[in-house]
Amino acid sequence: MKNTKHILSALALAMGVGMGAGVQAATNTAPTLTPEEFDKAKSMYFQRCAGCHGVLRKGATGKSLMPEETLKKGTKRLSRIIELGTEGGMNNFDDLFTKDEIDLLAKYIQLEPPVPPEMSLAMMKERTKEYIALKDYPTKPLHGRNWENFFVVIERDAGLAAIIDGDKHEIVAHIDTGYAVHVIKGTEHHKTDHAKDVGRFWYTIGRDGKVNKIDLWQTPDKMLVAETQMAYDARDIAVSGDGKYVIAGGYWPPHFVIMDAETLEPLKVVSSRGVNVDGEYVEESRVAAIYTTPNEPTWMVAIKELGQMWQVDYSDINNLRIDQMDTAKFLHDGFFDPTGRYFQIAANASNKMVVVDTKDRKLEKMIDVASLPHPGPGANWTDKECGPVGATTHLGIGEVSVWGNDPIGHPDQAWKLCYTVETDGAGVFIRTHPTSQYVWADQLKHPEPEVQQSVQVFDKDTHEIVKTIRVTEEEGKAALHMEFNKDGTEVWVSVWNRTDNKNPTGEIVVYDAKTLKEITRIKGLTTPTGKFNVFNRANHKT
Repeated sequence: MKNTKHILSALALAMGVGMGAGVQAATNTAPTLTPEEFDKAKSMYFQRCAGCHGVLRKGATGKSLMPEETLKKGTKRLSRIIELGTEGGMNNFDDLFTKDEIDLLAKYIQLEPPVPPEMSLAMMKERTKEYIALKDYPTKPLHGRNWENFFVVIERDAGLAAIIDGDKHEIVAHIDTGYAVHVIKGTEHHKTDHAKDVGRFWYTIGRDGKVNKIDLWQTPDKMLVAETQMAYDARDIAVSGDGKYVIAGGYWPPHFVIMDAETLEPLKVVSSRGVNVDGEYVEESRVAAIYTTPNEPTWMVAIKELGQMWQVDYSDINNLRIDQMDTAKFLHDGFFDPTGRYFQIAANASNKMVVVDTKDRKLEKMIDVASLPHPGPGANWTDKECGPVGATTHLGIGEVSVWGNDPIGHPDQAWKLCYTVETDGAGVFIRTHPTSQYVWADQLKHPEPEVQQSVQVFDKDTHEIVKTIRVTEEEGKAALHMEFNKDGTEVWVSVWNRTDNKNPTGEIVVYDAKTLKEITRIKGLTTPTGKFNVFNRANHKT
């Protein structure tokens, strides 16, 4: 990050077991780094690169960065790639790192990667904290606000979650969380299991593996009620339909952990290492997406590098049933169809959308789509010709892919590409609402600021883009992640202050969902990215 002094955090220290193995040159032509340079580069890599390329640098969504590959390119070429990004979907980093930092990172990825330590169940239990005793939880909301229209917002680089009143467009609280929270999920309505006070409790998962429990009924100063740490690097979390358990998945160590939803006490650890769909053993087979199935007592757990979906039954965690399904690499994020039976998930390196039948617990279909699908929260609606459809944006191309997802009512269109919509740039998130005529897509992966700062809106009936909205024109900022309010009358878009990430100069822009005109801007946020409306998420509004 420009003009920012890097201080190696505890989490970054945990990502390597020692200096010697990492600094030792892979070949005679490899660069050399001082221990201080190595520490700094290791921290930078963890914060900005490990998610796509892997802790061990063997590649996934991003390419392999092992020395046998990177040494061929050399420092100058690698620096250029880091600086400008690639057409394949890699961001430019010239707005986040100085030239010297880019050169340092280019040298680091030519060295052998350090192997991080493991984390035991005992270590997790030692890191579990209770801030509010269960006996002191309120029996009704204490703040007099419409908490079902709250938005829970990630303030990524600040290590915070903001709670925003959707009725009044006011920030209610900034809550301390783990580093660079990736997602926040709450209890949801379930067909057979019934949690108490659905939507009240929310759980964060940070890239440092820290889990925080948030109580939306509390006063702002007491909303953080518990925390633990289940990994050194993590990406997703979910709550069982009955509200009894929380599951979180680790990137490193590669495992998932089941916790008591009330106390966050870790109860069970399951390794995700194993043999992939090609018959090869994978040491770093990370847990990517985790979702609670709306109709079954199970979680859908995506094992990224294995190319497998695991359907984990939480009915009896002491005798855990896991149905493993071979699908495609590399699984990342997904969403359910409107019935809640079929889980649709991107296998981005295979350019496929994978469909799992959660009732029969088997692979249903794989749909060929464009380069690097990434639906984020996804979008479902009804098309005039294809019937019910689902859609995804793509990291590798400016396109939205739309497929049929109703095998009962529209079997001829089901799990087949219905149509595509060309956008100006590659994106990360797509969103709609049952009451809306429109579908919104961001363009975060495009290197040109004008495109990166704009979102595009297309009509469900005509399939035509009706408006391109320039959300911000400020240098170093990007537009991303759309979310509707409770009744679907507003669309909220984040303005991520990527380069000024230590200050509350980010904002959320609120638009009228019908006229597409700006209503207001909610300021005072530090690197706002993902946001989650309580009612919509609890009720599966996609």
